Amino acid sequence: MEDQDFLLFVKKVKDYTSIDLAQYKEAQMKRRLTTLRTKKGYDTFVAFFEAMTKDKDLFYEFLDRMTINVSEFWRNPNRWEVLERVFIPDMLRKSRKLKCWSAACSTGEEPYTLSMILAKQNALNDTHLLATDIDDGAIAKAKNGVYSDRSIRDVPQAYLDKYYKKENLTYLVSDELKKGIRFQKQNLLTDKFDTQFDLIICRNVMIYFTEEAKHLLYQKFADSLKPGGILFVGSTEQIFSPGQYKLEPAETFFYRKKE
Repeated sequence: MEDQDFLLFVKKVKDYTSIDLAQYKEAQMKRRLTTLRTKKGYDTFVAFFEAMTKDKDLFYEFLDRMTINVSEFWRNPNRWEVLERVFIPDMLRKSRKLKCWSAACSTGEEPYTLSMILAKQNALNDTHLLATDIDDGAIAKAKNGVYSDRSIRDVPQAYLDKYYKKENLTYLVSDELKKGIRFQKQNLLTDKFDTQFDLIICRNVMIYFTEEAKHLLYQKFADSLKPGGILFVGSTEQIFSPGQYKLEPAETFFYRKKE
């Protein structure tokens, strides 16, 4: 009965939101959502779903739990340094007008990190920088641009001084960075992707998906890159057999689309 209850919940969520929980690792997702359901006092997933459809705050909490909105600026700093030192300058030598996308951007730390790098190289104003996420609440937080000290602990001091304003226990991102990013809602699994990107960043998200969903997404990302474009993935997300997507390793956790 418990399995049937969860399967019915998955179907109802898909019908209601187009979010297909079956594409996520079931045990991991079920455990996380069971904790939330129990905490909120619902005996079944079906009852929890009915409550979600009537309570917007509960629905956003479900999305937040499902998508694990945990991020930091300059997460794995040495990888961002490679992007800053090697790949962005190489892209700018070819064109001063870049097209970049931070996919599953969560609360905005990654696109803002990229925008700092671009601003330092006087390229932000000429760059089309898109940032997307499935969670409206996360996008709202990203647009707001207010962060805790935990989020900024790896930001280099020069960037911290230039692009953040400290206010009590929080840090506010500068308007310059905010203006350089277009945030919008997107379901990676079902929505169409734009094309001809110089850079796509999608990090620490694939670990939540099934192998079939990963394969679909890597193919969609590869198709969205221009020849020679770069896909930047998370530190636990090495792509095995990247050649099947017409990608090749360019550096650790960076893949280039074959020209």
